[in-house]
Amino acid sequence: MRKTLVLVLALVLAGCGGGVHGHGTATLWVTRDRGAHVIYAGSVPAGLDGIQVVERKLKVTTRYGGRYLQSIDGIAGSLTGQRDWFFFVNGIEGDRSATEVTLHPGDVLWWDYRRWSGSSMSVPLVLGSYPEPFIHGFPGKTSVVSSNRKLAARIAAQVHGTVNAVTTPRNFIVIGGKLPPQTARIKRFRNGALLELGTAVAERLARDPNALRYRY
Repeated sequence: MRKTLVLVLALVLAGCGGGVHGHGTATLWVTRDRGAHVIYAGSVPAGLDGIQVVERKLKVTTRYGGRYLQSIDGIAGSLTGQRDWFFFVNGIEGDRSATEVTLHPGDVLWWDYRRWSGSSMSVPLVLGSYPEPFIHGFPGKTSVVSSNRKLAARIAAQVHGTVNAVTTPRNFIVIGGKLPPQTARIKRFRNGALLELGTAVAERLARDPNALRYRY
């Protein structure tokens, strides 16, 4: 009887623990000037929206009934100054109110305060969330294309991809070829992403997956 009670108590406690931690964690970055200055970087609870998670860590003001972020730690958007807060989830630019975005375990939410005008108004994808968007942003097959199979295999392992895949993948990472050695650029391609890496950048990334952190 005593063993039964102990087992039941253990199961109840385990259930209580699961209720508190069941959502897991996501990652929050807050920067300014296209990632040049880091204001905050750390873990946050998953299951919250894109503004709630910032409110957990920093002082925030909002506008339009709380749907849009106005300031973080006193750094406010300005229409006349053409500066504002923009966010990316898993390397993909937000296209709606951050209150409509729910963070899942493993997601990376990046808020960046920067100047906007003309072509810089929209930045569909960023380098700095690598290995996103290849894990959660655009889940699916990623083909790493390179004549250097050893280097390609190291990059493929970081994004759960394959080298020189013959089947049609959703994403591509192209290394070397005619690309200048220091090249690193990312863009939308079909229904996924295309990351182009010069050999020097690919080598750095293979050694350190955070080598492109906070870069546009």
